[in-house]
Amino acid sequence: MAALLLNQVPKLQRIDVAGIRTKTLPRSRLGGGEVTARERVAAAGDEGVGSGSHARYGARFAAGCLGPRRTAAAALTVLLACTAPLAVAVTPALIPAPAHLEVQGEGLTLRDGLEIRVGAGREVAAIGRYLAALIRASRGIALALRSGAVAPGAGAIDLRLDADAPAGEESYRLEIAPAGARVTAHDPHGLFYGAMTLWQLASSAPRQGTELALPGLRIEDAPRFRWRGLMLDSARHFQSPEFVMRYIDWMALHKLNVLSWHLTDDQGWRLEIRKYPRLTSVGAWRVPAGRAAQRDIDPATGRPRLYGGFYTQAQVRRIVAHARARYVTIVPEIDLPAHATAALVAYPTLAAQPAELPRAVPADWGTYPHLLNIDEATFRFVEDVLDEVMALFPGPYLHVGGDEAVTGQWQASPAVRARMQELGIPDAGGVQGYFERRLGDYLSAHGRRLAGWDEIVAAGLGANATVLSWRGVRGAIVAAQAGHDTVLAPDPLMYLDHRQGASPAEPPGRGAVISTADLYHFEVLPGELAALSQHVLGVQANLWTEHVRTEERAAYMTWPRAAALAEVAWSPQASRDWDSFLARLPAEFDRYRTLGIHYSADVFAPLRHVAPFERHMSQDLRTCTDKVVLNLEDDAPRVGARAVFLIDIENPCWILPAADLTQARALTVAVGQVPFNYQIGRDRDAIRFDAPHTAAGELEVRADGCDGAPLAVLPLAPAADNDAVTVLPRVALPRLAGSHELCLRFAQPGLDPLWAIDWLQLSP
Repeated sequence: MAALLLNQVPKLQRIDVAGIRTKTLPRSRLGGGEVTARERVAAAGDEGVGSGSHARYGARFAAGCLGPRRTAAAALTVLLACTAPLAVAVTPALIPAPAHLEVQGEGLTLRDGLEIRVGAGREVAAIGRYLAALIRASRGIALALRSGAVAPGAGAIDLRLDADAPAGEESYRLEIAPAGARVTAHDPHGLFYGAMTLWQLASSAPRQGTELALPGLRIEDAPRFRWRGLMLDSARHFQSPEFVMRYIDWMALHKLNVLSWHLTDDQGWRLEIRKYPRLTSVGAWRVPAGRAAQRDIDPATGRPRLYGGFYTQAQVRRIVAHARARYVTIVPEIDLPAHATAALVAYPTLAAQPAELPRAVPADWGTYPHLLNIDEATFRFVEDVLDEVMALFPGPYLHVGGDEAVTGQWQASPAVRARMQELGIPDAGGVQGYFERRLGDYLSAHGRRLAGWDEIVAAGLGANATVLSWRGVRGAIVAAQAGHDTVLAPDPLMYLDHRQGASPAEPPGRGAVISTADLYHFEVLPGELAALSQHVLGVQANLWTEHVRTEERAAYMTWPRAAALAEVAWSPQASRDWDSFLARLPAEFDRYRTLGIHYSADVFAPLRHVAPFERHMSQDLRTCTDKVVLNLEDDAPRVGARAVFLIDIENPCWILPAADLTQARALTVAVGQVPFNYQIGRDRDAIRFDAPHTAAGELEVRADGCDGAPLAVLPLAPAADNDAVTVLPRVALPRLAGSHELCLRFAQPGLDPLWAIDWLQLSP
């Protein structure tokens, strides 16, 4: 067998190495049964199988060797770990899986001083230097970079462009044998990706003293899609230039090649535009929402401390150059004509309704009504901005947003209505079409292509426009039917601000759980879109950061879900296999730790079960409805750890199911309060609370429903002036036999702030 030497294990079937798919193993050997994705674990980190630092995952599920329930791939790795002293050569743990991989006997030994020979060209030499740097940083092996041809049998690594390499953009061939390793490609992009595959092999290769043993193999590889993207939202929370460049590095290691960089929105303008300095001097700064931020007085100004930042043009040029060296194209997003409140606060004359603007950059999340005007002065401003943006970003695409343009202010503006009549625009809905077509024509005249969210399809587009479909896949279908290129980026599966698991340890984000498995199983060409595949550029996952405040959390919310995205975007659809991916993930986690990537290991987390008298965090409870469920961070303290509350902001109400009240005699609850900073239109008017009996309000607890007389009432007065979490005085419960569902909701005088449950605990 090429991949496994398991002759001592009867009836074990082959592994299809080319597709890296694990086939069925005999049920009698594995213990039988199926498990959920959360229960699956590949113990490939155990000694003798993979990287030793992930052995704890095998230990955590130590039912492993004898355990009752395993999938085939998980059981295979446990079988390998538990069947010593077999000689085992495991299929290489590559992510994304290559299109074709063939294991071929012995491989190459890496040692200090072994040469990387690079062919002609500065780009080829730069790829060689980066490969050497990665291997040294991750495994401590110092390779020597040399130019020129490789002598036969020299045992070197050979990187070069070659006309005989696999045809196709970004494709490559990698061959490893005892005599050496050779990476060839038609273009530098493919050569770079071949080098990254070689690095992945080196990063997980077993160590023999001071040497690494690479497997003997042959790979021929090419991407499924040419747009393999991540969107990083730097408008809501500013990330440092250094973080953005590290993010690009991490993308490139996964063969992701498009960074959509969200640089402007209602809550911040992050890009220096020299002709309009107020865009950053005013538009890049805000006071965060909530009482805690209002109490945080900056001694230099005597006013609440401002929060924000922006990228200078010099910093952007450095980031763009770094991305070019990693074969990542940056697509800047400058939101027009909506999601532009920060710009309009800086230059109010650009607004359709200047009198309705806030005085400062706002801190609410959601959809604002504010829109740009459509007079010629506004378009001169827009074109001036686009000129500077195009000078900074040389890629073919410029993203102009175009989403969530609420047309009310255009309809209400006498100046806009007069302009509509002059232009022959029949209604306010047609204004956006005029706006988008004009921007598209301007970009086309400068050799660029307009990209926008799928609302721009209905507005009417120029032929050169590209559509990113976020409201499901329907926008992509309509765009492709109209002859437009499209990228799949649908909510919720491709929205990385959702929680990855239900653990209370998960950082803030949207409340629904979108797991790595959910993202991995996304099909880019479903149903009728398959017949329009010539217009589907690829797929993109979006990290919106309303609730992702820190760089560490931005990384955590991205990985390993973006690794799943990489396989969806790169690997052949027919060879994708979740169990195989799961088995390769421990080695990937080792790479993340080596490179300092903060990531989520939730894919291996056990299900959380809370005993009756243990503390139930809000994430262990059930929201009474699922209107707008968020995993919200407390706004205090300013420095240090903050609580995170799972809450439906349109109905703050929680259910503790199946509480055995036979033995419970008391209830303790910890509560916090968060600002209601959400632009949700008329939905806000529908939010109702019970009338409070005291000025601060109360938390009311009911049994078997949310109506009727409260079982217990906890006054909120002890927490009224505390911006962080307060443990309310314990309250007695009446004696009730059996199991009951508890409903907890607040009676409060107003909507802002929102009270939230941090945790509750029943006492015997």
